[in-house]
Amino acid sequence: MKHLLLGDEAIAQGAIDAGLSGVYAYPGTPSTEITEYIQKTRVGNRESGINGNIFCQWATNEKTAMEGALGMSYMGKRALVCMKHVGMNVCADAFMNAAITGVNGGLVVVAADDPSMHSSQNEQDSRFYAKFAMIPCLEPSNQQEAYDMMHYAFDLSESLRTPILLRVTTRMAHSRAVVETMDTPREQNTLSAPENTNHFILLPAFARKNYAELVEAQADFVQTSEESLYNTYTKGTQPQKAIVTTGIAYNYLMEALSGLQTPDSRIEAYTILKITQYPLPKALIDQMVADGAEEILVMEEGQPVVEELLRGMVPSSVAVKGRLTGDLPRMGELTPDCVAQALVGDQLPAPGCQIPEIVVSRPPALCQGCGHRDMYAALNEVAREHENAKIFGDIGCYTLGALSPFHAIHACVEMGASITMAKGAADAGQFPSFAVIGDSTFTHSGMTGLLDCVNSKANVVVLISDNLTTGMTGGQDSAGTGRLEAICEGLGVEKEHVRVVVPLPKNMEEIKQVLREEVAYNGTSVVIARRECIQTLKRHLKQKQH
Repeated sequence: MKHLLLGDEAIAQGAIDAGLSGVYAYPGTPSTEITEYIQKTRVGNRESGINGNIFCQWATNEKTAMEGALGMSYMGKRALVCMKHVGMNVCADAFMNAAITGVNGGLVVVAADDPSMHSSQNEQDSRFYAKFAMIPCLEPSNQQEAYDMMHYAFDLSESLRTPILLRVTTRMAHSRAVVETMDTPREQNTLSAPENTNHFILLPAFARKNYAELVEAQADFVQTSEESLYNTYTKGTQPQKAIVTTGIAYNYLMEALSGLQTPDSRIEAYTILKITQYPLPKALIDQMVADGAEEILVMEEGQPVVEELLRGMVPSSVAVKGRLTGDLPRMGELTPDCVAQALVGDQLPAPGCQIPEIVVSRPPALCQGCGHRDMYAALNEVAREHENAKIFGDIGCYTLGALSPFHAIHACVEMGASITMAKGAADAGQFPSFAVIGDSTFTHSGMTGLLDCVNSKANVVVLISDNLTTGMTGGQDSAGTGRLEAICEGLGVEKEHVRVVVPLPKNMEEIKQVLREEVAYNGTSVVIARRECIQTLKRHLKQKQH
């Protein structure tokens, strides 16, 4: 069967057809659509998180997602974990140790990287995590490969007894192509706990043995990569001009070469090593050098992972070029234009992907009618009543409060940092010290920070802007909906200092008075500004009409 699928959807359908038993994820662009597709595709009991016979309920954060998937793998079932690249930082503890425990059922971790930071704080490259953990990594170059690789990845995971990292980037995740799928999904694994449970008990004595086995397995991982159908080597008519390309960058290369007319720039002139499975296939790299490569241009989306590794794998007489040498841009996404420029240098005009000056930028803004707007309006007024108020923000729609017309927050670093940074500022003597965090981000990674505040009686005011959803990624369920007051009180915030307000213009004076009272309180207080996201409200009203 043929389907027009996003890269994310191809991954999801590939996992379903490969016999998936559970997907664990926290929503984060550009990975969100993987889990959403599985939720919408499998029909079943949504309340229990079981769609058909695939578990597909959102996790509280990426760490709990990774741990849940490892538990499913422990029982012999195939599990998928999905997150954006910065989510890898959150799940790193479980991810790194899963490489030491190994797996029972197949376990695939999908990391969706965001070169150019379209919706992210950084453009880190998740391939470093695969190398760090010493596990195989797959990087599809098109949607069909993304689909096919899921079946392969689960088989590889089970044969090597290790987690597999599958890395995609924004363009791959959010572009569409026709994908041919299998007619009949394969059966899920039967329930089967591991015979040797010591592998999953990381006491030092067991962990040292497991780690030794992981190190010993590296040669097998490299051999598997060298024999992989997804790593291809083509010797060119001018083998001294070699190209190593990875993932979606291969498409930019093919597009650039098809547009070049010079005799020396035909596709058949170049020796091309396409890498979509890691560790690097050493035998293919050695073959490229043996065939006469004098210069290797590395084209990879993201950071110079392969470029750096190649420098230690080829003779010093072979020049390795790419992002580090300035032949390709050091930051951001590649384009066919900059790839063509790297191939033929001064023979081409400057890349044509520059944004014309006549195009006026449209910075993002909070939706009209959004409750975050009224929350910031009240907070700004109260903050101005003090000489040096500081407001620490967090990750979510409300981060846009840093822009016009509010200019309301003074810091935003990563998920959950608002509360602990506000605490640290208060510890240093700052007054007043505010933290602004969303309901989903609070349960993701803000609760432990609030507990720190309670334990040290930090003089901070935490505003939880509760729009009853995970708004920034499209309105997924929020883990704390209906329970935020109980959570805050359970963490030790005094009940009389857990306040709830409704952010509407008509309530402005009440909201400001509540904030003033909590600023005057010498301790930790929480103000929950609760009003449903205007976008999900529209959808809910529309659903009621039908």
